[in-house]
Parts: sequence; C-alpha cells; structure tokens
Amino acid sequence: MAATTDTEPGHPLAVLVARFKKDLAGHVDTPLWSLDADDTAALLVDLAEVTASVAELEARAVTQAEALDLPGSIGARSTSAWLRRLVPITPGQAHRTARLGHELATHEQTRQAAAEGRVLPDQAQVIVAAVDELDPEHRDLAEKHLIAEAQHHDAKALKILGRRILEVIDPARADEHEARLLEAEEARARKHTTFSMYDDDQGLTHGRFTLPAAQGSMLRKALTALAAPKHVRATDGAGTYDHAKPTPQRLGQAFAEYVERFPTDRLPKTGGLNATVIVTMTLDTLLGGLEAAHLDTGVDLSPGQARRLACEAGIIPAVLGSNSEVLDLGRTRRFHTPAQRHAIGLEQQHCQTPGCDTPAAYCHVHHAHSWQDGGDTNTKDARLHCPFHHHQLHATGEAHPMRR
Repeated sequence: MAATTDTEPGHPLAVLVARFKKDLAGHVDTPLWSLDADDTAALLVDLAEVTASVAELEARAVTQAEALDLPGSIGARSTSAWLRRLVPITPGQAHRTARLGHELATHEQTRQAAAEGRVLPDQAQVIVAAVDELDPEHRDLAEKHLIAEAQHHDAKALKILGRRILEVIDPARADEHEARLLEAEEARARKHTTFSMYDDDQGLTHGRFTLPAAQGSMLRKALTALAAPKHVRATDGAGTYDHAKPTPQRLGQAFAEYVERFPTDRLPKTGGLNATVIVTMTLDTLLGGLEAAHLDTGVDLSPGQARRLACEAGIIPAVLGSNSEVLDLGRTRRFHTPAQRHAIGLEQQHCQTPGCDTPAAYCHVHHAHSWQDGGDTNTKDARLHCPFHHHQLHATGEAHPMRR
C-alpha cells in the first residue's frame, strides 16, 4: 500500500502500531501514584479494550500471513508453528491466535466488536461457537444479541447464554437446541477423558486426568466432603484443621482417603476377583513387629501403615492362617475360589508362560491336571496364564513349566 503520510510510509496499521510502541516505551517509568480511584478503574477498562483490539488485529494479521503463504515459504508445518518462530509463545497460544483469525474472518459482527474493544478474545470464540450451532436464519440476530450481552457477562456466562440463545430468538426450539448441544458436549468430553499415573520411586504417585464435567463435579463433591473442617476435626481431633477452604494438600489427603474408603465389592472383577489390594505380611508384623509389608502391586509399606490398612481399609491381609480360609477344596468345586485366586496370585505374580509378564489380575487360572481328567481345584496344581496363552495351551495341548 502507498504511503499514508508525508513522513511515515507504510500501511496505516503498521504505522499506528509502531507509534503506539514508541509512545508506550516513553512511559515505562511513569508512576501511577497520582491516579485516583476513578481514573485507575477507567484505565483498567481502557487497557482491556485496547488488549481486545490488539488481539483482533493480531489474529487478522495471522490470517493475512496465511494468505501470503508465509508458513509455507519457510516449510513450517502449520500457521501456529510458523508464528512460534516469530515470537516465543506456547503452542496453545499460537493455535488460539490462528483459530481466532479464522473465526473472525467469517463473523464480521464479532470481528468488528473485537476490533472496537467491545468483545474480548475468549468471548469472541464463545460467540462464534454458539452462532455456528444455529440454523442460518438465526445466526445474525443471535450474534448481535450475544455481542451486546458480552458487555455484561464473561466468557463462561456468555457460553451459557449462547446455549440458551433460542429462548430469545426462537423460544419454541430452545429446549431441543440446548439438549442437542449438551449431548454433543458430553460426547466430546467422553472422547477426551484420560487418566495416567506413575510412581517416582520416592514414595509418591503422580498423575494427570481429564474428566467430563459431571464426573468432575462428583469427585469435587466427594473430596470437599472429606476435606471439610468438620469431618477432619471429627476424625483427627479439634484444632487439626481450621481453614475455611480446603488447601491443595488437604484435598490430596482427601483423595487418598477416598481411594481407601471406596468399597471394593462395588468394583468390576479382574481375573475373577474384586479389584482388591492385598497386603502380604508376617503374623509378627500384624501383631506389632517391625518387618515391612508388601502390596501385591509391588509397593512396600511400613509396618504401621500395613496394620492400619489391615484394620480400616478395603484390603485383605494375607497372613498365614488368616481367617482359616480353605485353600484346597479337592473335588468339591471346579472353579477356584476368591481366596485361592488371591493365594495363587501372590505366589505366581504373572502368566507362567515363559517370556510373558501379564499381571495375575488379568490371567486365568489353569488346572495343570485338568478337571475333566480328575484334577483337583487347589493352589498346588494351579497355573496362571494370560487369556492368549491359556487359549493356546488348550488349543495345542502343550503345557509350560511353572516359572520360579
């Protein structure tokens, strides 16, 4: 574009931004102590509007870069990757900027409002998403209405209004529209649900999870109840915890308590057993000794914690002679009992096919001397095999020696 002034050639927006940078740099040390309450509040509002205008201009400039194929000119895999080569921003921030440019390019009312500082970037994205879910005949009116509401509601509240926008422009279809949006949102949430955890070998397990909002609310409710001061004082004594709001540490402790308290008999079975953690210890440890105990997952426990879990939590203390459980039932039944399964799992740990380390919880119990040929259902003649090797064993008739 031709020069816009006699002294400053270039695109008018480029000139404007350059001037703004220069003027702002001249005030980096200007003190704010002379601002009164009204002026301070007004300054913050103005800054928010300027930030929104700059964000719109930035998004539009990124769209222009795509039109000029600047990412392709340097072999960048995407626009956001190219943008990150220019400025040190995170991948998420680069992606949001590029996406905002695309969204505003097809929603002129929202783009104009953002350019004027009347709509913040996160509000603009909410408006675009809500409008795009509507039938074409409703979009212009809905976009106009949501832009006006953006002056009074943040992005979270605006999203709710967007979901119910048909109550304003087409009340007869409002409930149907909201139900459809919620179903789609829940389906997306289920698709993106994740959970991962790992041990750091320092006595801690770390993890990350993503849950649908409904299940997240359930978990938050449960942890809040366990972390509530009233509950903590009742279980740990007065003065133990008196904060009005649970701290992250207390919520973490509540999560640990939640895991211990969850009834194992309500969990699905794995390997024919409830998902029950087994603590192996000597009788001396159970009665107060100092020898460490062990979980069937490979984690070691202090004697004190082992005794507490054996007393309070949903575990099974696997102590020799405990509860006089019968582990050898002879020919009285074909399938191994839960007590036998626990004993076999503790002894063999994993699939007994050489080279296979499938954990006991995912294995079948195989009769080394087959039941139909007169074999007994006991622990001595039982072998753990993963489903694949168990089926292979029966298909080929080839037995594998028990690993030690």
